[in-house]
Amino acid sequence: MKDDVILLNHGSGTGLTTKLVEEVFLSRFRRVQPGVRCDSAIIDCAAGHLAFTTDSFVVRPRFFPGGDIGKLAVCGTVNDLAVSGAVATVLSAAFVIEEGFSVAELGRIADSMAVAASQAGVSIVTGDTKVVEREKADGLFITTSGIGVIEDRYRHIGSAGFVREGDVVLVNGCVGDHGMAVLAMRNDLHMTSAISSDCAPLCGLVKSLLDECGTDVVFMRDATRGGVGTVLCELSQMCDREIFVDESRLPVRGAVRSMCEMFGFDPLFIANEGKMVVVVRPESEKRAFAAMTSHEYGRDTAVIGRVGKATSGGNVTMNTLIGGKRIVIVPQGDQIPRIC
Repeated sequence: MKDDVILLNHGSGTGLTTKLVEEVFLSRFRRVQPGVRCDSAIIDCAAGHLAFTTDSFVVRPRFFPGGDIGKLAVCGTVNDLAVSGAVATVLSAAFVIEEGFSVAELGRIADSMAVAASQAGVSIVTGDTKVVEREKADGLFITTSGIGVIEDRYRHIGSAGFVREGDVVLVNGCVGDHGMAVLAMRNDLHMTSAISSDCAPLCGLVKSLLDECGTDVVFMRDATRGGVGTVLCELSQMCDREIFVDESRLPVRGAVRSMCEMFGFDPLFIANEGKMVVVVRPESEKRAFAAMTSHEYGRDTAVIGRVGKATSGGNVTMNTLIGGKRIVIVPQGDQIPRIC
């Protein structure tokens, strides 16, 4: 990397993040199959396949409509495992706490984590606690790691290697809710229609989908920091195929769309914490749609696009609301910092 220092946008989940991870970490820590970037590492062992993931969470404010940093930490890790085709079993949780932090607030966050873990059917079994000096940790940082078990037939889901022309792209509901909820809370914006974060564990939804469609589910990825747009762009690069998306089918709440227009944001790249992009075989489109819409976290599921022909490097093309076309490109920086 030519950059001399880390910028805030290196943590955005968009272009600079990819560059940082690939050039600084992946080049040193492990060998990766070219083009493969999954939310969980898949570890082959005598007992089968294990998925292992870890994530750190920083958000301001720590409490927001629909969730808080504790719920975020549990759901984020559980969802990374779920979209890898794994059934989450156990989590760890590590806390970096700033001196002077409220014990009562820490207790509220721990309660929230316990509730979220119970809803997801996992246990928090180990962890660590560190306390640092005042003004050294922005109050509280949480790191969670998780382990899940993957059936052999779902070993492929995180890699995009099975995606082919004609496959159908779905998203399990309205996008941008989390990012806009945090932004509104952070800036004390009183919207006519309140926006609540979509923070939720997706393991039950994934189970319903896999039970119905089996191996016709060929790819899943939760659309967190970089939003649905980043997932689509990464998918197209990983499978070297065109992806066509219809903007009129992209579910966006009116209040979220209004906020995006007000601030000049693209809802396609706004963070989510309970949304995933799913790719299924065309023959399973109706069954996948029915399975997802029957679950509480998939009621607003929409078919937003299809996979096209093979092309070097891939590209994403959107049919716009005004009848034109635009190439979807991952922004180099984050639209809204410190969302998760």
